[in-house]
Amino acid sequence: MTGWFEKTRASVVFKIVRSSVLLGLAFVGLGVFVAQPSCTRLPPSSKRQIPAERLHRHVSMLAERFSPRSCEDHVNLSHCAAYIASQFRNAGGRVEMQEYEVRNRIYRNVVVSFGPVSAPRIVVGAHYDTFGATPGADDNASGVAGLIELAYLLGDNAALGKRVDLVAFTLEEPPYFRTDDMGSARYARALHERNVDVEAMVCLEMIGYFSDEKKSQEFPTALLGLLYPDTGNYIAVIGSPGDRKLIKQVKVSMRGASDLPVYSMCVPKSFPGVDYSDHLSFWEQGCTAVLVTDTAFYRNTAYHAAMDIPTRLDYDRMANVVLGVYEAVVRLAD
Repeated sequence: MTGWFEKTRASVVFKIVRSSVLLGLAFVGLGVFVAQPSCTRLPPSSKRQIPAERLHRHVSMLAERFSPRSCEDHVNLSHCAAYIASQFRNAGGRVEMQEYEVRNRIYRNVVVSFGPVSAPRIVVGAHYDTFGATPGADDNASGVAGLIELAYLLGDNAALGKRVDLVAFTLEEPPYFRTDDMGSARYARALHERNVDVEAMVCLEMIGYFSDEKKSQEFPTALLGLLYPDTGNYIAVIGSPGDRKLIKQVKVSMRGASDLPVYSMCVPKSFPGVDYSDHLSFWEQGCTAVLVTDTAFYRNTAYHAAMDIPTRLDYDRMANVVLGVYEAVVRLAD
């Protein structure tokens, strides 16, 4: 009887250990797939710098002088579009306005292009409208400021092998979010209808808020807390399994551009929060697209609030984000 008991106990222990090992391996495999851990970082193609005060100036212009800029604030949106277009022209790119009508009002996407006119295209976009009457410094004057400075960097680069379009989108916020009247939806659909070859889209959505405090970073699920730091001092590159290659390309380029930590996340499009910006419009047209973000309301408590003001942002780290995106775009457009 004792022998039978010992054998049974050994069998049970073996099954528990085996299950634990398999569960552990499954979790490690899931972590590798989702977080794409890698020590790879490509060296920067140049030693360019972005003055932090210029980013601050762009954000202040949108979040203070032209605030509020919701869908109801048509005059301020028009001023924003004109300001962005003037900066794009100063950068030396080909500028155009994509105008469209919604409820008897004209709204504008502002586009600047670099590189060969008819070549396959890389698109980088950020929306300039806000939710309601909020200042929208991080959401999303930060992304637009990054787009403007990216234009100046690209304007100095004559070696692009592909066309790069930088687009400041209108009407990303409710009530137009997830509708056909989003600026990005209109733009992406127009490209699709003209059979334009869009090789990649990078969306800049809230790139200026960072925190060095523990537990300043939250997650949509507790599982992600086991894969990522709980200190919100990094930038994230997010996409779906179909965007896995692009996620890695953007991540390794950004990691090599500065010492700013860069993490990536590869999850299904149905995952909470993963499609909450203009890259959604490109996914809907079958394009490969990724989101570059400080993770929005999972970190920034001023999301869609009156306290989303310019003084809360970290412009030095924001400059590193833009330099990283520049490196990624140059390599994608090579």
